[in-house]
Amino acid sequence: MFLIVAKYLIPKGYRGLAVFPFVFVKYEMDKRNSVFVNHEKIHLRQQAELLILPFFIWYLLEYCFRLIQYKNANLAYRNISFEREAYANESNFEYLKNRPSFRFLKYLDIKKE
Repeated sequence: MFLIVAKYLIPKGYRGLAVFPFVFVKYEMDKRNSVFVNHEKIHLRQQAELLILPFFIWYLLEYCFRLIQYKNANLAYRNISFEREAYANESNFEYLKNRPSFRFLKYLDIKKE
């Protein structure tokens, strides 16, 4: 994993972006934020499992589905299965050591929350 500060690459409202094997962060201080970095490392694992390009296709399709479901961009983003897994486990620094393959599927339920 390579951590790179790229202030203008990150979309407005976000602090980071994982594109295997890189993690781009908006601010230098985020490189030292272990919870934030762990969140992005979870995304790197998800991307590796899905061979990178299918991850982004799935991510976009699921975002569109969630946008229709929730009619709210932030809720749609927060309910993407990849994000739900990363947010649920970002503070568990042992998570990636024991994480079963394709664990994001556990977070794919379709019901509204």
